[in-house]
Amino acid sequence: MVKISAKGLSIWFGSVYALKNVSLDIAANEILSVIGPANSGKTTFLRMLNRLNELQPHFRMSGEIKFDSGDLTKIDVEQVRKKVGMVFAMPSPLPLSIFDNVAYGAKMHGISQKQRQQEIVEKALKSAYLWEEVKDRLFESAFKLSGGQQQRLCIARTLAVEPEVILFDEPCSGLDPISTAKVEDAMLKLKKEYTIILVTNNVKQAARVGDRTAFFLSGELIEVDKTDKIFTAPADQRTDGYIRGKFG
Repeated sequence: MVKISAKGLSIWFGSVYALKNVSLDIAANEILSVIGPANSGKTTFLRMLNRLNELQPHFRMSGEIKFDSGDLTKIDVEQVRKKVGMVFAMPSPLPLSIFDNVAYGAKMHGISQKQRQQEIVEKALKSAYLWEEVKDRLFESAFKLSGGQQQRLCIARTLAVEPEVILFDEPCSGLDPISTAKVEDAMLKLKKEYTIILVTNNVKQAARVGDRTAFFLSGELIEVDKTDKIFTAPADQRTDGYIRGKFG
C-alpha cells in the first residue's frame, strides 16, 4: 500500500530551484533510505513530507504530494505533523525530566490523566528501546542522558503522539558507533508499525537499514530501487560514483 506519493514535485526558495520534478511512491511499513551529496534536495524532500518547508521565506511548489491518497498540502498542518513525526540530526531534549519530555506531546493534545500519561511514556520508551536504561530515573533531567540516549528519547517523544510516519534527518550524525547501532536497531523494529524515511550521509547506514534507497543529486531524483540493487548494480553511473565515494 502506498503511504506517501509525490508526483512532479518541484520546490523553489525564491530563485533557488531546490527540488526538480520528483515523482516517488513510499510504501507503508518500509524504510526508505535517501542519500545524496550536500544540496542534492534530499532534506528539502524530507521536510516537505511534514510541511516544514512552508516556514521558509519565498517558498513555492508545483506538482502534488499525497498522504493516504489525500492532498498533503490541504490537510490541517497540525494534523500533518501529528501523523508525520520528525527526528532531527542533533538530539534536542526539552529542559524537562525524561518523563515530561516524552509526555509533552500527549499533554499538548489534551491528555491530562496521569495514569494515561504513564502508559504512553512507558510504551514510547519501550518502542525506542530506551525503557530499560531509564525506567528507574524517569524524573531526572533529560540532559543527564548520553547523546545516544537523548536521540532515542527524541524518538520516544515522537512516538508518544502516535504518528504513522517517522522522518529521520541524519539522526546518527553526531553519535558514536554503539549509539548508532542502537538507533538503527530501533528503526528496523519500528517499521513493523510505522513508515520510515531516513535521510543519511552515511551510505553504509543506508545499506544496513533501507528496504529501498533513493539517490538525489542537484535537486533531482536520479533513481530509486531495492537497496541491495542500488548498492550492487545501480542503473545510473552517478549513483555508482557517489556510493563509491568518487564525489560528494
